[in-house]
Order: sequence, then C-alpha cells, then structure tokens
Amino acid sequence: MDRRSLIKNAGIAGVLATGIAPAVHAQAAVRWRLASSFPKSLDTIFGSAEMFSKTVRALSGGKFEVSVHAAGELMPAFGVVDGIQNGTIEMAQTAPYYFTGKNSIFAFGCAVPFGLTARQMDSWMEHGNGRKLMDAFYANYNIKSRSAGNTGTQMGGWYRKEIKGPGDLKGLKMRLGGGLFGEAMAKLGVVAQNMPAGDVYQALEKGTLDATEFVGPYDDEKLGFNKVAPFYYYPGWWEGGAELEFFVNTKAYAALSPENQAIVDAATSVAARDMTAKYDALNPVALKRLVAAKTQLKAFSKELMDAGYKASMEVFAEHEAKSPEFKKIHQDMRAFQRDQLLWARFSEFRYDSYMSTVKF
Repeated sequence: MDRRSLIKNAGIAGVLATGIAPAVHAQAAVRWRLASSFPKSLDTIFGSAEMFSKTVRALSGGKFEVSVHAAGELMPAFGVVDGIQNGTIEMAQTAPYYFTGKNSIFAFGCAVPFGLTARQMDSWMEHGNGRKLMDAFYANYNIKSRSAGNTGTQMGGWYRKEIKGPGDLKGLKMRLGGGLFGEAMAKLGVVAQNMPAGDVYQALEKGTLDATEFVGPYDDEKLGFNKVAPFYYYPGWWEGGAELEFFVNTKAYAALSPENQAIVDAATSVAARDMTAKYDALNPVALKRLVAAKTQLKAFSKELMDAGYKASMEVFAEHEAKSPEFKKIHQDMRAFQRDQLLWARFSEFRYDSYMSTVKF
C-alpha cells in the first residue's frame, strides 16, 4: 500500500502507529540573538537592528524571532566580533572599523579616510567586488556580512577650541571611532582615544577629551556634544560614507532553511535602506537646531584637508607593504572609486552644486 492510500484508509492515528510520518512538516521556530555595538538611545543606528528584527518576524509570520540587545546587555560594545566568532550570538550589528586592532582590513567594511560615499559604498559592496572580498576576509572570524545601513558623509567632529590648521591638532586628545583614521590623525599629532559614544560627553565635560567625532547632527545632538564643545567642523574626511554592518555567524546562517536565509537577506536590505533614509531626513533639521543654539559651524581648511590626505596615503602605503590582502582590497576600492568620481562629475556633483545656488 502506498503512503497516500495508507493515510486515506487508516487516518492519522493509524499512520502514527505504523511509524510512517506524513510527508509535510511544519517548519520549526527559529530564535536568534543579535548584539549591537550601540545604545538604544541612537534610534538611527540601533533602530536599524530593530527594523531588521521586526521585518524578520513579519516575513516569517512570527516563526523566526531575533531578539535585539543594546551594547552592554549581552556583551561589551566592542565584544561582538568575539561573540559571533565563538557562537555566543548568531548576529551582531556594528561598525567594522572598531576591530582594526584585530586586523586593519576590518576598516574597509565601514569607512577609510578619503573613501567611498554611501552610494559608492553600496555599489562597490553589492555590484563591485566589495562584499566578495570582505566576506572572504570575514570567513576567518566565522562571519558573513550584510549592510545595516550607511550614515552618509559624516561631520568632522566637536572641538573645545578652534582648529585653524594642522598645527592646532598637535597634542589634541580626541575620541575617534576607530580604523585607519586614528593612524592618520596620529601622524598629525592627535592623541587618539577609542571609547563608546555613551562615555564621551562626560570626558569632554571634564576636559579629559579635547574633541570627539561621532556621526552627524541628529545623533550628535542627542548625545549633547554641543553643550560641552562649541566648535563643529565639517566634513569628516575620514568617513565619506560609514557603512554599518550586520555580522552573521556562518554556521548559524548555513543551518537555516533556504526560506529563512532569504528572509534574513531581505530583512537586512529593508533595515539598511531605512537607516540611510532616516539620516538624510533628520540631519538637516537637527543641524538647523544646533546652529540656532549657537553652535559654531566651521569648515576644515584646505591646508588641514591636504595634510590629512597626505597622512592617510602614508598609512595606506604602510599597510600595503605589510599585507598583500590589504593591498588587494584597497586597490580594488580605489579603482572603483575613480570611476564613481568620474561619473559624479557629470551627475550628482554638477546638479547639487547648481541647486545649492538657487532659491526655490
């Protein structure tokens, strides 16, 4: 007797008695944990992780749940890579350049000095060689990556004193987000401090820090930096477009059904787009509020930008000399960037330059 006839004639009780299970099984519920490197107060960045979780739940009909934990809840902000690597958590949301102490290549997953803008980064990652090159590197840490969103070009940070030229940076104690930028700034005499964003306000207030960079007007206003450092500089030449990443444990991802893998991939895309759009919507309004509150908004001088560029190129050359893998990824990114800049001359740059001069 075949399976179909057996089920029809014997009923479910009879089938179970025979030890022959029906062909169709309900998909088992999946429960993951995601640790972020950011506090809940940052509804832009941390909000991306929450959007991911919400989308996964909706797409799976509640059968796939991802609990989201702020920095310090499951592990320290800078402990998430170790958590992914050893399988303590299935996912993390972080800025890869926080982990250049492990390997300088991590920086390319987030931002490097005079690097790619948000759109250029997205293009390099998804339609250039970026994601392929970075995931080959991340495999050493049991990680596969997906974009969690991009901040866009960041501001140059908050300073307790005016910065007129490169000489004013010497001896400056500055909180830096991490990555190769710290090495470039060290060449300019800056004493780099790497600390979570939540600790910076008090350090500036006490004078143990002279300056800080974080993201941009909306996040910076929420953190209150304008109250303890009056000078706000632009642009953040070290973060032309900072990519936040979802890190996924490779074994946990491989264990998912194809349907759930597709849900993870789709949900990261939704979260990434939402973060970038949110920054673009909120930053200009926040900047107007900061200026109205007497923030002194200033552009970095060309002299300082030139000094930063020279120092950055020296840092890249030093790392290329030590690591063929670093050189391969860096050179691939720069080749992609050259084409992007060529195209921007005839599209966004020319258009935006004109629109910024007219009244409407």
